[in-house]
This record gives sequence, C-alpha cells and structure tokens, in this order.
Amino acid sequence: MKASKVIVGMSGGVDSSVAAYLLKEQGFHVEGLFMKNWEEDDQTEFCTAKVDLEDAHKVCERLNIKLHTANFVSEYWDSVFKSFIEGYAAGETPNPDILCNREIKFNHFLEYSNLLGSDYIATGHYARIRHGSSYPSLLKSRDLNKDQTYFLQDVAKEKLNKCLFPLGDLLKEEVREIAQSQGFENSRKKDSTGICFIGERRFDTFIKNYLSDTPGKVVDTAGRILGTHQGLHFYTIGQRKGIKIGGLKNRLEAPWYVVDKEIDTNTLIISQKETDLIHNWLRVSGINWMEDQDLPIKCQAKIRYRQPDQKCRIVKGVNRELLVTFDRPQRAVTKGQYAAFYSGDTLLGGGQIVARGTRR
Repeated sequence: MKASKVIVGMSGGVDSSVAAYLLKEQGFHVEGLFMKNWEEDDQTEFCTAKVDLEDAHKVCERLNIKLHTANFVSEYWDSVFKSFIEGYAAGETPNPDILCNREIKFNHFLEYSNLLGSDYIATGHYARIRHGSSYPSLLKSRDLNKDQTYFLQDVAKEKLNKCLFPLGDLLKEEVREIAQSQGFENSRKKDSTGICFIGERRFDTFIKNYLSDTPGKVVDTAGRILGTHQGLHFYTIGQRKGIKIGGLKNRLEAPWYVVDKEIDTNTLIISQKETDLIHNWLRVSGINWMEDQDLPIKCQAKIRYRQPDQKCRIVKGVNRELLVTFDRPQRAVTKGQYAAFYSGDTLLGGGQIVARGTRR
C-alpha cells in the first residue's frame, strides 16, 4: 500500500525537524516545505531566514527527504501584516501569531501542499489533534508549558482534517533529545520569538517604519496632565516600563501603569493603582468555534499565552459578539488580543477582545 504523503512546514528549528523525523519513522512519505514570508532587509542581526533555510536543508538531507520552498511574502503582507499595523494604529495590541496560523500556515501552506499532492500537512506545534468525527478536536499538548493551542484558536475547523501535530505527546526536552540523537545540528537552537516570521527586533525602531510618531498627552485617571508620549502604538495595557513619568510633586513613589488609550484624543492614561487594571468582563467578536456550542456555557478561558485557565461564563451579546464574565477579575485585559476558550484540555474556540470593564 502506498504511504500517505505528508508535507511538513520546515522552519529550520528543532520542533519542525523532529516532527519530520517522527512522521518518517511512522511510515509516512515525508517532504518538507520552507516558507518565505518576509523580505530581507539590511538589518542582518534580525534577519535569520537564510540561516533557517540552511538549517532546514541540513535536516532534510540527513533525513533524505525533499525540501520545497514557497514565497508567501505578498500573502503575509496582505493577510497578516496589514492587519497588524492597522491594529496598532487603532490603539490595539494585535497578535500576529494567531493571524499567521489562520492565514498562512493553515491556509496558503495547506493549499500549496495540496498542489504538491499531499494527503496531510504537519507542523511543529505543541498541540494534540483527535481525528474521527466530522471535524477533528484540538487538545492541549502534554507539555503544558509549551502548549500552543492558544495560537491555533482562529484556524477554521475544516482546515484541521488534513493536519497532524507529531509533537503533541512530547515534552520540549524530549524533542531536543531526539534531535540530538539524530545528529541534528539545530538540536540546541534557540526557540524563535518576536513577531511571527519577522523575528526579534527592537519594536520601537521597527514600528517607526510603518507608523508615524504622533505625540500626545499623558494623563492620570482624573484627567490631570502628567507629560507627553511619542505615539500610542508604543504602549500596551499593563505596561510599567518606558512610560518615563516619575518624580512628580505630591505623588507617591510608586510605579505607573498604562491603563487605557484614547484614540480620538491621542491620550495615554496611566495610574499608580493596579486596581485600575482589573476587569471582570470582556466582549469578543469574530468568534471561531472549534466545537459547536449552545450558549450560555461555563468553561475556562485564557486572555494571553501561558496564562492559567480562568473560569468564566459566556453568553450571547449584540452584533454577534459574546460577553465573557469571569469568576475572578482579570488583570490587563487588552483590546486586540484574543481570548481562547477551553473545556478541560479541549480547545472550544476563541475570539478577539473588543471591550472590557467591571461590573459590581
């Protein structure tokens, strides 16, 4: 019987390398695909694409599998990066990794792999997938410290029918041990961080290429002017460092926190009270259900990656939004970020945060 063909998204990192190895060991016909999603520039200390491609080539040569390359630069710009910039311009703190998974890895990559005659695609995500019903279920990985289901919440469930996640039952250190045992040179390579496919950069320098500095007022929650800022896109809710407010007369010697941003007046609102960062409800839009739900429901939620599960209740709101009320108040709920919903280990779905507040 002919082996099923799997195209593995090869990033040059240890996770995708081990994913390819494991699938080959399981008897699949494995090929790799390296995706180029960002044009190189002169900031060579930040651009690792050439090194990553070399690492992917070395692993594929060692595994004796073919490596394809694909250019998704225009797709990434139109589907991910433009939304990223628009979010910051609107005073939000967007999450490009979630958009990148939805638009690139589980859309354009999947379509390209179909052209290559694949039966499945696979990535090095730390997540478990359970096939068998009309649509697969996504479950948290065994390594809860590396679990990446939060970043997969916006992938359309029908896209998962042809997806495999070989690392779901492994710990990160076990993955590195496998890589080392197979002689992969990237076995101890540092995990990638920073903006999806763009890498680690000084954000304030990078964002200036796309958004102009627009100075405005910095005020406290009572509206008293405390200083000026250079642009609201440099700040996020809960931020403590970099506000550059201190030594004010008749003020406590205590940290200042960003608690809100007013786009209409270009005003940054800060406070020395952490309680001003606390909210017990939020609204989400663009909900993507991985598992069908009849609302209202009680479940758990994460409003940021690696946050412990938080008990909540979800009801229908207006304009197809959902209202999420937490059993315990949450710190630094941020518009533009995403809330993921769970029932135990199963990812139910998620949506983008559009509002938050406190009800007593």
